[in-house]
Formats: sequence, structure tokens, C-alpha cells
Amino acid sequence: MSTSRAIRIDRNGGPEELKLVDVEVGEPGPGEIRIRHKAVGLNFIDTYQRSGLYPFPMPLQLGMEAAGIVEAVGEGVTHLAPGDRAAYASAPPGAYCELRVMPARSVCRLPDAISFETGAAMMLKGLTAQYLLKKTLPAEGLQPGDFILFHAAAGGVGLIACQWAKALGLKLIGTAGSDAKCKLALEHGAAHCINYGTEDFAARVKEITGGQGVKVVYDSVGKDTFEGSLNCLRPFGLLASFGNGSGPVPPFNLGVLGQKGSLYITRPTLFTHIATREATQAMADDLFAVVESGAVKIPIAQRYPLAEVQQAHRDLEARKTTGCTILTLD
Repeated sequence: MSTSRAIRIDRNGGPEELKLVDVEVGEPGPGEIRIRHKAVGLNFIDTYQRSGLYPFPMPLQLGMEAAGIVEAVGEGVTHLAPGDRAAYASAPPGAYCELRVMPARSVCRLPDAISFETGAAMMLKGLTAQYLLKKTLPAEGLQPGDFILFHAAAGGVGLIACQWAKALGLKLIGTAGSDAKCKLALEHGAAHCINYGTEDFAARVKEITGGQGVKVVYDSVGKDTFEGSLNCLRPFGLLASFGNGSGPVPPFNLGVLGQKGSLYITRPTLFTHIATREATQAMADDLFAVVESGAVKIPIAQRYPLAEVQQAHRDLEARKTTGCTILTLD
């Protein structure tokens, strides 16, 4: 039995509920591995789990992505071996720690060309960008030259999506909450970026697209942008609502979708897409390839020691972060 530092909550609440504790870590069972982390990723979903928006039994060890070295594998695990470099985005939560036992299904070998910090920063956000741009598509599909709208374009998922969309030949219109964040999105490949603090983003999108609107809106903001997102869509367009940064979308009349042009709406999650090892590996291979090619660079803009995770959550919720954020273990 080994001991690991870990971040745990005993009840839902604010960042002050995040406590640094010592936990015991045993041997992996069938279908499991034990992994020693080198870096841990921070994501907005972590704040939803901490606050109770996404409920879990207590006590709860947070964290959905990390990278490190496999120490041991359980019975039936054949795609990983002790000593392998590995990275993952995976349920159940538990990545905020030095060492853990977890299901092997969603853990992938990390190519030697990709650092542990990059691996920890990119798995959840990069796989999210992958399933959005490659799998969550409007009825008419996406072709090079098409406009798409991506909210929170200067965030971790957003900056990856800006680069990947450009590599696919798409014209990504981003939104962000400041001129500085808009500049960052443009530097990472966005064709346009709108400061929704000073502009009506729906009106600006119509102007950019010559009055047509976009085929798809990727929206992780939720309540504050929902109505405007619908107004940005062309007929038969798709709204992919994949997050609740400003709060959950309130109930609405489905008849509005017909009135606005037979629109589609979906609420996808990454964990549906990575439900099998085969699906996870295929998506990860696509992500690894685009990163190794240099077409997508993973922007790690903030690093916090594990013990300073409370401040990391405060900064994330206050929109003070850009790009990717990691927790360090040294």
C-alpha cells in the first residue's frame, strides 16, 4: 500500500472546500492500472463537480485528466505495461493526486514527442475539440470555407479548436470576454473574434457571414449565450451546447427551433464518445497526430502547485485564465 497526496472535498461548495489530504493507494484490480502522475489538467467540469452542479457521492477526489508513468497493470490490461508513458481524460474523477488506481479503458500511451505537461493539459480539452469538430456536425456537414461560431475561444478547448478548425479549412468566428482574449484567439487561428462584452455577437456574426448565419455554434457558456447562439444559425443549423460556464440553460419552448429555421440542438458530452477503449484510442490518435504535426500547439498559460488548487479554481471561475491550466506535482 502506497500513500499519495490528493485533493478531496467532503461536501459541495466553493474553492475553500478543496482540501489537501493523504490517501492510501493499493494494487490495480482487473481492467485497472496504477499510474504515478507527472502533471494534472484543470478543467471547468471540475468546478461543476465541486459545486454540485454535477452531483457525486462524497467524499470526492476531483480531476478528470492527467499524464504520468504506469506503475502496475491489473488482469486483462493488454494495451499498457509498467513503465509506459500515458495520458488520459477519464471518468470517474480522481486525477488531483500523485498516484491513483483507475480504469485502464480510457488511458492511452503518450507518444515520446509529447511532454507530460502537454499530455496532461490536452487530453480532455483536445478530445473535446476532436469530437466537436469531427463528430458533432450539422445536417449539411462542414466543408472548407464554412463559417462556424465557437464561444470562449480563448479558453483551453477554444484555443485548440481555433487551430484545428484552421487546419481543416474552416473559418472560425470566436467570442471572448475581452479584447486581449480576442487577440489571443486570432493569434491561434480564429478568422474573426468578437468581444461579447462590448458587441452584440449575434448581430456581428450575421454581418461577418453576409446575413446568412453559421452552420454550427459550439457553446460552452450556456445560459448567457444560448438565445444569441440560436440567432446566429442559418436554417437547418446546429447548436452544440457542451458546457454551462455561465450557468445551465433554462427550459425553453422547442417550437422556437421551428420558427428560427428548423434548427437542431444537441447536448453532447466527451464521456459518451470515449465509452469504449477503441473509440478513445481512435480519437486520441487523431489528437496526437495533429499535435505532433505542429498544426495544433497546446497553450499552457497557467501552472499551479497541487497545494494551490483553491486559487486555481478561483482564477478559472473568475475568467482570469486563458488556454490550458495544469497542476504541478514537484
